[in-house]
Amino acid sequence: MTAHPRGEAPDSAAENEEDREETGTPAAGTPGTADAAADEGDATTAADTDGTSAVATGTGTGTGTGDARDAGAEHAQDADAASAEETGAAEAGAQETGAQETGAQETGAQETKEGSGTAELSEAEAELAAQRELRRRIEQRKAEKEGPIEAGTKLSGPAADLLAAVRAVESGEKPGTAFFDSPSPAPAPRRAPAPAPTPHRPSPGPRPAAARSASPEAAASVAQVLTEGGAPGTLAAPAAATLGEQAADILRQDPWQLLSVPGVRPEQADGFARALLGPECGPDDGMRTAALVAWLLERAALRGHTALEADEVRAGLAGFAVADPETAVQNAVAEGVVLVFQEGVDAAGTGAPDGTAESHEDAEVAEDGAADEEEPVQVLLGLDRYALAEESLADGLGRLVNSCEKGADWTEPAAAAPSPSAGELIRTAATTGLVVHSGGESARAEPAALIAAAHALGLRALGTTHSADGQRRLAAAVGDPRSAVTLSALLSGESGPGRDADGAFALDLLVVLDAPQLDVETAAMLVESLADGTRLVLSGDPGVLGSAGAGRVFADVIAARACPHVVSRTPDPGPIGELVSGIGIGELAQVEAPGKEVVIVPVRDAGEAVHRTVQLVADSVPRAIGVPSDDTQVITVGHGGSAGTKALNTALKQRLNPGPGRFGGFDPGDRVVHVPAPGRVVPGSVVSADAEGLHLDCAGTPVVVPADRVDTSVRHSWALSAHQAAGMRWPAAVVVLPGDAAQGLSRPWVYTAFSRGERHLSVVHGVDQALPRAVAEVPAQERTTRLRPLLEALPTPDAS
Repeated sequence: MTAHPRGEAPDSAAENEEDREETGTPAAGTPGTADAAADEGDATTAADTDGTSAVATGTGTGTGTGDARDAGAEHAQDADAASAEETGAAEAGAQETGAQETGAQETGAQETKEGSGTAELSEAEAELAAQRELRRRIEQRKAEKEGPIEAGTKLSGPAADLLAAVRAVESGEKPGTAFFDSPSPAPAPRRAPAPAPTPHRPSPGPRPAAARSASPEAAASVAQVLTEGGAPGTLAAPAAATLGEQAADILRQDPWQLLSVPGVRPEQADGFARALLGPECGPDDGMRTAALVAWLLERAALRGHTALEADEVRAGLAGFAVADPETAVQNAVAEGVVLVFQEGVDAAGTGAPDGTAESHEDAEVAEDGAADEEEPVQVLLGLDRYALAEESLADGLGRLVNSCEKGADWTEPAAAAPSPSAGELIRTAATTGLVVHSGGESARAEPAALIAAAHALGLRALGTTHSADGQRRLAAAVGDPRSAVTLSALLSGESGPGRDADGAFALDLLVVLDAPQLDVETAAMLVESLADGTRLVLSGDPGVLGSAGAGRVFADVIAARACPHVVSRTPDPGPIGELVSGIGIGELAQVEAPGKEVVIVPVRDAGEAVHRTVQLVADSVPRAIGVPSDDTQVITVGHGGSAGTKALNTALKQRLNPGPGRFGGFDPGDRVVHVPAPGRVVPGSVVSADAEGLHLDCAGTPVVVPADRVDTSVRHSWALSAHQAAGMRWPAAVVVLPGDAAQGLSRPWVYTAFSRGERHLSVVHGVDQALPRAVAEVPAQERTTRLRPLLEALPTPDAS
């Protein structure tokens, strides 16, 4: 069978399937691919459901457990705690104007209403009027800041302090650790919309990936308030970290702010609020409904959405006994908890094929009612952190496109490229500031050739990857270990060229591999750090699972046709490459595997799946394929269930590295992953433990995980979920599909899992016909985002 180039996979395949990682129900039939190879055996494990345990408040209805979270959502807990700090600088600059903007929304709507004369305005008209006024003020501020700003001038408060701190560390005047213990400013219970950042001025430094630890005094104050409200004291530290040093006062004034703490559910916050405020507080209390709106949007962000339709938010509020969802949404908008956006839809009302708005109207719809009838709008609600990130990212990408100059002559490097696709990529990057490149694993040689060509021309070029494994492979392809870093290390300043006086990276070309793993906030931070004239290449496989965070940057840039798109024509070789290429276009076909490159192992139940998996890793693959156990990775659908990562890791540890787990469940030699920040997975092994924490060896780099972080940031890793495995490859992969995993399967999930093995793929198969059905019929989960219409609204280089 002829392999299909993966660059031709549908755009929607880059979307995430995070909500489907938990186990489902069985189906029937089995596909045949190659010969089955393993001995029979039996083992059983107890079925369970994985999740993040939440806490019971202990009063009224404030009891319950936290909802289960998948691989992407589990990382988002730290991201939730970081949201206040990440938007801190923007809020500092907006303190004076934020309240005016909120007032403008209200007065704008009122003025429009009074001008109507005889009839009440519809909801859409009122929202449009308010948004027009808000947009007018934002555009006015943007125009005032149009010119370049000298680094550090016009900054004040926390933003100026941050810039001074960054420069002090870069100059060596102070160590980086000098600023780590400084408490973050406490946010108000509700935030007014912050102004959009100036897109052409680079950020002075990276935003923090997680909230800092709260001071013991702040945690103690919060613990006292929690005790008064009947909530467990274990929430004190995360609440103080999320809400800041004034968390106790915030919770006394608005108990429903407890919902901003990861793992807390509405019924728990309700019980806490009743204990503090008394029985008079009801389900339609303005503080409660505002917090619920924010909670619904944060939950949506865990599924990858950067915004939700207003009707969906109202339906969610009704599910929590809010009698008047319409008023509740208006209150949340007036309080600045959420922002409102109107996106144009087509005449038939179907919208764009990817589930987002078809065009960006920017709230400039005509004021009369007839215009609304002719041009219906989709009303979206979004949190300011994601709205600002998408707008900043769109403007920043447009800036890169329009500021590029041809410069050096790339003709000779393009002619000497190792493949036609590599030559096309080099020629395209020579003429534009933004390029999208798509292809499979073999196609990674093309951006490597581009980096090497840029080096030959004397340009400062660098490639970034999602994982340390990807960094190693890219550096080997370029032939220079300094040519590749992980994206997280670049943004944090651990690796890379450093930043200039304006906070921009000292680069002429930046190639971002594994671009589907980019969430919108990380992408915005990255683009803000690129100076005018820097070339940016986003490269990745559109068939894999998307980012753990909110947004679908890679797919939206492709769908918006905002820049040239180079599609690799270099398919991955061999039976695995052929199999995965077929999956990318919705076909699960038989492939010839004379060297047992692909093996199907049918099983009847989850217990047998666990037994066969252990046998494959410990015996069959090392003996028949020659790949040792340490180089074989098990991938399964979810963390919970009778054949999830927890059950498989328990069985694999017992066989491969038995021990009592004396270091918080870990023993020296255990294979683990460290999750230092949301969306980052760093493989390693346990070395030892002491009072300092758990000592790990992560690819030769020593890492110490504090004892209080071990439970939440370290897991055994003989078995991973497909989301955790994205961006990494191993010589052999064993994909486990027990019967109860059928509902968790989709084409991107199967594509990602099956493509993790370089030399060998074993499929422990118990889902029968659910596997080919998922490949053929279950595309990527759609995400609601605003980036595509924002990019489509940008002027083209010719128009500018």
